[in-house]
Amino acid sequence: MSRRTVIAAAAVVLTAGAAAAVVGTLPDTPSEAEASTPPVVATVEKGTLTDTQASDGELGYGDTTTHTSRLPGVVTWLAAADSTVVRGKPLYRVDDDPVVLLYGSLPAYRTLSPGVTGRDVKQFEKNLWALGYRGFTVDRTYSSATAAAVREWQDDLGLGETGRIDPARTVYAPGAVRVDSRSAAPGDVAQPGTALLETTATGRVATVTLDISDARLARRGAPVEVTLPDGKEVRGLIKSVETVVTPAEGQQKASTSLTVTISFAKSPAGLDKAAVSVAFTAAKRENVLTVPVAALLALAEGGYGLQVVEGGSTRYVAVETGLFADGRVEVSGDGIAAGTSVGMPE
Repeated sequence: MSRRTVIAAAAVVLTAGAAAAVVGTLPDTPSEAEASTPPVVATVEKGTLTDTQASDGELGYGDTTTHTSRLPGVVTWLAAADSTVVRGKPLYRVDDDPVVLLYGSLPAYRTLSPGVTGRDVKQFEKNLWALGYRGFTVDRTYSSATAAAVREWQDDLGLGETGRIDPARTVYAPGAVRVDSRSAAPGDVAQPGTALLETTATGRVATVTLDISDARLARRGAPVEVTLPDGKEVRGLIKSVETVVTPAEGQQKASTSLTVTISFAKSPAGLDKAAVSVAFTAAKRENVLTVPVAALLALAEGGYGLQVVEGGSTRYVAVETGLFADGRVEVSGDGIAAGTSVGMPE
């Protein structure tokens, strides 16, 4: 006569990160089934089942961008470390003339002057308009009206009023920047390509490195819970997911990982850099019936069942399984409802 024996549940592979589950085999005969009232029972519960995984991360400002001079001359001023630079303000000065931050994704790559057309023109004109200058149309054409507004802007900056935009005098970024560090100091002689300072975005982000096998956790736009060093939990959203391939070197094998960047609607206050814990949610099922994974029985015909306990007798019911998480599994089947008692292994 065989009794409930513990075997590894193949169903666990359905959900990465699920604990190694155990299931039992059915008794050989109906009479044995009637006599085998389990000494331990569990209750079918209805609720929310969530597949989560916590990973270590780091709170900071994210990737840095190095700004190099595109002008030869003497560095006369640089924005201070930890300061914030906004649109229209200088990042640094060469020969005491400013190099100004503007917002946009397209780098400045050519001189803008009357007659020039393109995306870069519209990007620049949007900035000029945002800075309060008028008298021109924001479009893809650099007109004489644009040049007139530029001369006014150049006068306000203390630059020569040429009406043309030297690409070396502007730096584009997606938004305001925070100066992370300075690579040069006032008085240094700069050449094109000389590193002057490094910047980051102004908002804090959390960065987590995941194994490629955990890719199911990293969905752009998905919410996460970040636990700060003081135990406070804050909500974040996955901003970006980057695949990082590390080539083999010496005895070290090649590997692939994921770098996940998490943004916050409101940056955690009082922390510049800190170790944090990030809870990812891979799947969530609401209003489902669940039992402990160990309550599952392997059916001879394949699939799984439960030993339903009713008073002093038992019966076996085939069930469909769903999400596995936190030692429990989603189940459905005839006669299975919240509050149903099911057998458990000894």
